[in-house]
Amino acid sequence: MKILMITGDKNLFIAGTPPNNRLEIQKRYVDIVPVFWGRGSLFDAFKEEGNFDVITVQDPFWRGLVGLFVSIYKKTRFNVQVHTDLISQNLARRIISWIVLRNADSVRVVSAKLKTQIEKLGVKAPIKILPIFLDIKHFKSFSRNENLKEEKTVLWIGRFEKEKNPSLAVSILKEVLSSGIKANLVMLGEGSLENSLKNDAKGLPVIFHGWQDPAPFLVSADVLINTSYYEGYGASIVEALVAGVPVVAPDVGVAKEAGAVIAKRNNLANSVVEVLRSGKRGEIKIPILSEKEWGLFWSETL
Repeated sequence: MKILMITGDKNLFIAGTPPNNRLEIQKRYVDIVPVFWGRGSLFDAFKEEGNFDVITVQDPFWRGLVGLFVSIYKKTRFNVQVHTDLISQNLARRIISWIVLRNADSVRVVSAKLKTQIEKLGVKAPIKILPIFLDIKHFKSFSRNENLKEEKTVLWIGRFEKEKNPSLAVSILKEVLSSGIKANLVMLGEGSLENSLKNDAKGLPVIFHGWQDPAPFLVSADVLINTSYYEGYGASIVEALVAGVPVVAPDVGVAKEAGAVIAKRNNLANSVVEVLRSGKRGEIKIPILSEKEWGLFWSETL
């Protein structure tokens, strides 16, 4: 099977990155030609020579629309991948996604929540659920500190951007401290809000580590908090639960399905306090596929 993939992820072409590692798994099962679609590259996908069995796009928005036109031009099947919450998108993107998905021959989503959203659009194409592949071996293999320590560690992972709502994590820490629990907040990430976030955290036990492998931090974390307005999937949620770290989050991405403690944003702090006082452990509720299982299933979603 020969696949033309239209992507907006430049990391797909950088060896050793998670997207590139997933591409290498996919190449074991299909002949795949990835094409980056960005500014100035509108016609690159049209210029790819040869016959393709499927055109697949990594989102149902502008790239999805280009992919739809390419599939019509090349007279081939059209597959759409959905990795993000459609409800959270602006009106123009929701309209485009409706057009793209209604014209798809097959759809792959990363969670049951997204499948339900798409079914409500009246999409007739088969919709298959396949989470993003995560190499979770090292998250399963290390031994966690079972935290008999007096001070608890709250962990937050993500980009310091508006949609991730990182300032809420600082507010949650303040409420945890006011409840009488000794705790610190470890924040892994970078982004445009970093300076304002550091100003908000002045005088508080907040530690900024930039982007780091989360595994060493999960060893000593008592809870992971997610404060996002929306998530497409939520890899850090899955990794924490696999590692036995409880997660407190709003109903975003795969959080509910995966086994996180779900709370409204204005009640996240109370849930964090309850988890810290109970000593609750995290437990993953969704199946985690091996490389072979994931690669085979991925090829079937096309």
